[in-house]
Amino acid sequence: MKAALWLLALFAIAVAIALFAGNNQGTVTLFWPPYRLDLSLNLVLLLLFLAFLFLHAALRALSALFDLPRQALRWRAQQKERAVHAALLDSMSHLLGGRYIRARKAAELSLAQEKSLGTSEQHLGNAAQIRALAHLLAAESAQSLQDRAAREHHLQQALAQASVRDAQETREGALMRAARWALQDRDPETAMAWLSELPQGAGRRTIALRIKLKAARLSRHTSEALETARLLAKHRAFSQDAAHSIVRGLAVDLLNDAHDVAQLQRAWESLEPPERQMPELCIHASQRLTALGGDPDLARSWLLPVWGQQARLDENLKVKLVCALEEGLDSIDPAWLARIEAAQRENPRDATLQYLAAVACVKRQLWGKAQQLMTQAALGLRDPRLHRNAWRALAMLAEERGDSSAAEQAWKRAANE
Repeated sequence: MKAALWLLALFAIAVAIALFAGNNQGTVTLFWPPYRLDLSLNLVLLLLFLAFLFLHAALRALSALFDLPRQALRWRAQQKERAVHAALLDSMSHLLGGRYIRARKAAELSLAQEKSLGTSEQHLGNAAQIRALAHLLAAESAQSLQDRAAREHHLQQALAQASVRDAQETREGALMRAARWALQDRDPETAMAWLSELPQGAGRRTIALRIKLKAARLSRHTSEALETARLLAKHRAFSQDAAHSIVRGLAVDLLNDAHDVAQLQRAWESLEPPERQMPELCIHASQRLTALGGDPDLARSWLLPVWGQQARLDENLKVKLVCALEEGLDSIDPAWLARIEAAQRENPRDATLQYLAAVACVKRQLWGKAQQLMTQAALGLRDPRLHRNAWRALAMLAEERGDSSAAEQAWKRAANE
């Protein structure tokens, strides 16, 4: 549509010029005594137009001539700027390729080229950021070459260049790299110090939290590491199984760090409700409380969430649960006895439940029922420890009823396990 309109306009202009030029009878007379010069008006207009074009072209040529020095300066500046970027790209390529000496030399060349620009801020609007990146690349190469002095020099230079507002992201990246280098040097305290300089928003990024988690674990700050792992799990930085495993491991370390009952209770209460439902943590906390001489009733109360799902536990966890309950059977209450008996009746072929019920009967001196359940359990148990304990219990029951031959046979079976 626009092309058609332009075509119509050109036709209109052509018609107007033809009408004006064809019917124009005007003349222009120039008097130069004693001469007189008569010229057609159309010719005068054409000469004026040509004179204007000639003058315009002459002025443009003069302007271009006088602008040549400035164009030469700008061309040289562009060449140097391209050399700066080319050296920076070479440094990154060499660093990725594992050529650390070449990477550092290329980064230093980029810095030298940028410095040679003189008034670099006039030509490079992001000069501070380029210098910061070049220093970071040189520092990374120095870290790979174990040249800590050069690394620290370039790091400080990068932080100084990245202090301007336009290079804030570069500064945050430099702080994170410094924290990672400190971790590589097995210096978690320095890594935490670098991370503390990050703004609040940057400190909660996934990469910063990963570094913080490693530093906290390395420095044995288990509580802080657990909190960081929870944040990473919420950010989905790990798969569900990996997050579950990491949180569980840190929670176990937190429980192991408790050296008395009060510390263990505080550690247990600091866990989140879903963590206090984990079977591994419930069993470990109960065993830890028993080992520290804590209240057996409290230890068994921590096992209640596990007992409610004991039918879904794998064999290893079920054995641990039975061992944790066995340690406190001397003071077990009727409610727990009822739970054990009910579970054993619901699963009469479960050897671990038979063993637990038999031990409970032994503690209450129900010898006949204990003998029956323990005999059945000894034939079905696959765990070596429980199997050995079952034959020891059968040996003691045989001695209790005066059957020396059966006791001797049971002791031999226990010794062979």
